[in-house]
Amino acid sequence: MNTNKIFIFDTYERVKREFVPLKADQANIYSCGPTVYDFPHIGNMRAYIFSDTLRRVLEFNGYQVKHVINITDVGHLVSDGDEGEDKMEVGSQRENRSAWEIADYYTNIFKQDIKRLNIKEPSVWSKATDHIAEQIDLIKKLEEKGFTYLTSDGVYFDTSKFGNYGYMARLDIEGLAPGARVEVNDEKRNPTDFALWKFSPKDRKRQMEWQSPWGVGFPGWHIECSAMAMKYLGETIDIHTGGIDHIPVHHTNEIAQSESATGKQFARYWMHVAFLTVEGKKMSKSLGNFATIEDIVKKGYDPVGFRYMALTSHYRSGLNFTWDGLLGVQKALAGLREKISQWDSSNAEPSAELLEEFKKRVNNDINTPQALALMWDVVNDKSLGQGVKKATILEFDKVLGLGLEGNIVAEIPDEIMALAKQRDEFRKSKQWGESDRIRQEILSKGYELEDTWSGPKIIKRGL
Repeated sequence: MNTNKIFIFDTYERVKREFVPLKADQANIYSCGPTVYDFPHIGNMRAYIFSDTLRRVLEFNGYQVKHVINITDVGHLVSDGDEGEDKMEVGSQRENRSAWEIADYYTNIFKQDIKRLNIKEPSVWSKATDHIAEQIDLIKKLEEKGFTYLTSDGVYFDTSKFGNYGYMARLDIEGLAPGARVEVNDEKRNPTDFALWKFSPKDRKRQMEWQSPWGVGFPGWHIECSAMAMKYLGETIDIHTGGIDHIPVHHTNEIAQSESATGKQFARYWMHVAFLTVEGKKMSKSLGNFATIEDIVKKGYDPVGFRYMALTSHYRSGLNFTWDGLLGVQKALAGLREKISQWDSSNAEPSAELLEEFKKRVNNDINTPQALALMWDVVNDKSLGQGVKKATILEFDKVLGLGLEGNIVAEIPDEIMALAKQRDEFRKSKQWGESDRIRQEILSKGYELEDTWSGPKIIKRGL
């Protein structure tokens, strides 16, 4: 029986609560995944670094964790409400490729970024287009219980029939002016009502559409997550994560439709990640400060350096990304890796006292800044032997996910050394495409290039 106490901040109740899962020694997490119509930016990726760290903390405490991340490849309109085009159609028009091709391409980009950031693969990848039947079934259940109504453009959820609607977001429903939260639709009974199923346009055929009891169309964004979460994790899940931008609309709507359908609490805990800014400003393409993990790689940084940067700020606090800041954490990470690779472990055991202190810090609402501070205290503690330091920090890294164990020195084959030299020449001539191709070839052979400030370093993974 797990006796370790973990306290997490529950957005729904606005308090820090002890984590008590539905089943002893088991925990499940549902994380709202990306809408795969464009490159995920570093603000998006901060949320997945958090959910991965949460998972690692639970596993560090002995829980068996089932983690689901969905892929939204249909149904997310250009607003978070129910107006405008489907983002997948927008991506298709922008790149002159089919919506299905756009979805596959950007799903692969997202999965590549997950690997680059040393984020564990979820237990389940769940694509919305693979679960149309489950979504239709959930809408039918809501219809049977009297929570839906038809308009000319779809099937809508009547929020006035869900008594606690908007509680998590603390919405003032009575004082909410039409159009203040989502676009005005004259056919809605209430400003907060939302689409469960949207009908295809009558004047053209959509690329992604399906038959339903109500007509040809596609699911709304919100119904996807409820249907997939319940399919894989049950009608009540332990923890639901996402960004704070999900609170007022998406997650509020998930709660309403899920609990109306089942009569049960949908998620026992809700955890949300604060916004990331760039140089103190909101990230946007129009400001020219939009950054992706690929941008980080192309500038010669190790993407795990961004993971480290994300851990320096508590997940509920804003994170301000700067390139100078990334340079600083990159140097710190490179120095840490260098020290660990040189320390003689001599089969030493980690310090039980330090592990207990580390657990105390991460179990207090996933406090990674305090966990990092303890790690550096261990690094600089002259009273500890190198072996104890190394063994202890490698245990810490099971939560931090900085890939420190992969930095154990290993003999590098001549073939890999030759590829690394070739890549370096491409980088010097700014042939980034060829450089990336060789990096991937090296990775496929079980090695990884880390661009440190003293030059490229080759790491054998999985040691």
